Amino acid sequence: MKKTLFILFITSFVVLACTGCSSEELDYNNPDVSLFVKELKAGTYDLKDNKGVLEIPHFTESDIPELLKYANDLTVIPTFPTVYTANSCKIRLGECMLWVVESIRKGSPPSLGCKMVLADAKNYEATYFLSDTELRDAVKCYKNWWEQHKYPKTRWTIDPCYDDPLCGSGYRWW
Repeated sequence: MKKTLFILFITSFVVLACTGCSSEELDYNNPDVSLFVKELKAGTYDLKDNKGVLEIPHFTESDIPELLKYANDLTVIPTFPTVYTANSCKIRLGECMLWVVESIRKGSPPSLGCKMVLADAKNYEATYFLSDTELRDAVKCYKNWWEQHKYPKTRWTIDPCYDDPLCGSGYRWW
């Protein structure tokens, strides 16, 4: 009986120890894109700075291909840690991934919220936010930009949109 209890105790300890080892934690300076996406979808993202403010992990240009893999994902997520997200609008994962890519590209956030609007919008009402079809078109713009960005810009580069994925698209960040 004591031997059975001892084996049960050891087995339970091993199971608990291994379960504790499998928990993943997002690292601000060395983030994992898939873990970031997983936490956003689950609504469990909670990376805060020393002042308690939610932050976007420090992604770099090397993360752009992985971020673009999720850009077509139209899953509505519960929240995204930007300065402002309108309460009445849905937050789509793909649009947020493009927002992160744009933040990397520019070196600063492109807008206070992760929403794109039509370039000729008269105001910032939700009716001017991009539809799913328009967002997919914007994703194509970013993917084309990234493919072209792989090649260095030379003094013979004539493309006026070389450094701007949304150039000529009719879309802009809100």
